[in-house]
Order: sequence, then C-alpha cells, then structure tokens
Amino acid sequence: MSLKNKLNRLKPHLSSGVTHQERQGVIEKAQQSESFDLDIPYKEIWESENVKPYILDNEYCLVREVKYPLTYKHGHYFFAEAIEAVRQWNEVNFDHPLSASGHTPGDLFFFDTETTGLGGGAGNTIFLLGYASLREDSVVLKQHILPQPGAEVALYQSFLEEIDYTTLVTYNGKAFDWPQVKTRHTLVRNHVPKLPSFGHFDLYHAARRMWKHKIERMKLSMVEKEILGFERQDDIPGFLAPMIYFDFVERKHPEGLLGVMKHNELDILSLITLYTHLSFQLLGVDNNRSVRETFEVGRWYSYLGDRQKAEENFAQIADGNETDAILAKHALAFEYKRNGNYKSAVNLWKETAKYGNHDIRIEAYIELAKYYEHKSKDYQQALTSCEEAVSQLIEVENEKKVARLQKDLQKRKNRLLSKLNRQ
Repeated sequence: MSLKNKLNRLKPHLSSGVTHQERQGVIEKAQQSESFDLDIPYKEIWESENVKPYILDNEYCLVREVKYPLTYKHGHYFFAEAIEAVRQWNEVNFDHPLSASGHTPGDLFFFDTETTGLGGGAGNTIFLLGYASLREDSVVLKQHILPQPGAEVALYQSFLEEIDYTTLVTYNGKAFDWPQVKTRHTLVRNHVPKLPSFGHFDLYHAARRMWKHKIERMKLSMVEKEILGFERQDDIPGFLAPMIYFDFVERKHPEGLLGVMKHNELDILSLITLYTHLSFQLLGVDNNRSVRETFEVGRWYSYLGDRQKAEENFAQIADGNETDAILAKHALAFEYKRNGNYKSAVNLWKETAKYGNHDIRIEAYIELAKYYEHKSKDYQQALTSCEEAVSQLIEVENEKKVARLQKDLQKRKNRLLSKLNRQ
C-alpha cells in the first residue's frame, strides 16, 4: 500500500481538531511504516547516524537530524552567542546589510549544499541540502540526502514542506548554492512546494571585505583557521565530494558519503560562528578586534554612507604613526571633509602627508591643495602642496597613473599661478 493510501485511511485522525504536532506524528508514523516495505541498503548504518528515510509514494530520500546545545563551542564562540548577536542587533539604532534587526534568532537559516559539480546549470545535481536553525535551547541541524538521481521530488518535498525562514545565511550562496537550488527546483516544481522568498546574508563577501588583507584564498576552511579559531581534522576536501557521491550511487555503501555529510555539517556550524563573529565586529563589542579590522569596519560603514559609524571606528585607531593608524587618519580626514569639518581634516592630512606611504602622501597633498585654493584662498600654500604632490610621483610605478596625475597637477599649478599673478 502506498503512503498516499495509508494517509487517506488516517484522514479521520487528521481533522482540524488536532494540533500540528499531533498531525505530524501521525504522518511520521505512516512514513515509518512505509519504510519497512522499502529495501534501503545498509539501513542499520544509516540508523546509527541518525538518518531516517523520507517516503513519498515510491520514492525516498534520507534525512538526518542532530541537535547541539547552546553551550556547544565551535571555534571561538558558543552557539548561545549567536542568539546574543541577534539580540544586540535589535538594540542598536543603526543599520547594516548583515543586521538582524527586526528578526528573531529562529529567522536565520544557515544553509549549504553539496553538488555533483562546481559549475552551474541543469547538469549539476544537488545531492545534499543542509541547514541549521537557532532554537531557544539548541541548534537543530538537518541534512537531506539524495540516494539516487531519480529521487529529487522526495528530496525537495522533504526540504520544502516544513521550512519557515526569513533570512538565508550562506557562504557564496548568492552566486552558487541558491541559484543551483532554483535550477533543480524548476525540474520538479509541479510536484513540490514553491520556493519561498527570503532575505540573504552572504558571508563570503563580508569575510572578503574584512580579511582580504591577511587571507589570500577566501575559502571557508581558511577563514575558520585564521579567524574563527577552528581547524578541521581529517576533513574530506570539497572537490572530492562529487566522486564520493557517484561511488555511493554505484555501491550504496554510505561510508564515504558520511564523510561528505560531516564536511557539510562543519560548513554549516561555521556559518553560525562566522555570523556571530562578524556581528560582534560590526557592533563594536569584540574586545579582541584588531586595529586593521577596526579600520575595515570603518571603511564598510563609510561605503554604506553611515558617516557617524565610520568616524567612530576610524577615531578609535587614529593615534600614532603606525601604518594602520595612518590609514585610519587618512580615511577619517575624508569623513571630516564630507561633514564640513575642514579644520580637522586639514590637520590629519598634514600628518598623513608626512608619515604615509607615497600613495597616501600624494592624496593628502592634493587634498591640502584643494583646501588652500578653494577654502582658505591661500594660493601660495596651495601651489606648495601641489608641488609636493608632484615630487612624490617619482615613487609611483604605474605609468598610466603617473601620466594622469601629472596632467591633473599641471593643470592645477597653471591655474594657481594665474591666480597668484592677478593678486
């Protein structure tokens, strides 16, 4: 008897008078009874790994669910701190693309996939959909596994029938994971629920903005090691996942695939830790935030047009003449200029013109020339600053940049000389 027929027999028990939890219990019992009729290879191994079959008519997929207490520590952070990060976002009065303001912890959906290839398109199959959500007392992680390529209806039905989320949290998911989900969903859309709409926090772009100065290849495993305080042991490299899956499809033995599932699980747990860390950096509550990280946070807020938060972060590190302090002073000077605080901007540019690298010195002298020409009308001082900028060009290696700056500076000098002659 098919699952559909069994559920029809159970309709009296599925009336509106029962709770959702009771109704789900009835459905799960029907699915469990159906599973006894299926020949699932190595069923005992799957069961030992908390994996159960999900039955849909004559198809099935495999679903694994595990729970972590909020006291579990992954890298530098306990999972409870992710809930604290969401709480703090809801208490501040400024915005950011990664802000969880207006959300509850349970709205965040930490999501990752494993596929049969690294490219896009209909020929690339998703064989594992994994996600985690924050609950009041735990983190619940679920993985939906495709036992063979022909079972995608069961896979997507099991994935979509219960998920309820507001914001996806991924690592490069905007470019890869979710577009691939949409592509595969198109092939079975007449048989499964629609894909929900959602917000999206893509942490890859955030990590790149924050740490590209110290991490050459922005792989999640490198961010874990260099930033999050977590290093994988005996992990299966992602590029081997397709070969392991095809071997599983052929032999049915889950040993290799369990390793891929562990890899996916660590990816998802790291998303929780990474979101927590980025949030604490952006909120300014990470006591271990480095000078350069503070500078990058300031630059990010400046890019977003939040002048106040940009100034706050730059001002924290604008003491001294070390490289990062000079970078902060230079950036802070531009914030002062945008806010009309020219006196403070000029004082900082005088410092960066003296202690900065040649690119910063050139920019500082040009800004000083602009100020003296257009604001204080001190044309002689403007001409001196302009000539100082020209003298720095000898250290610039980019010939096109040198030619452009020489042309602009010569034009400025000619205008200043003309103004001096008319005085």
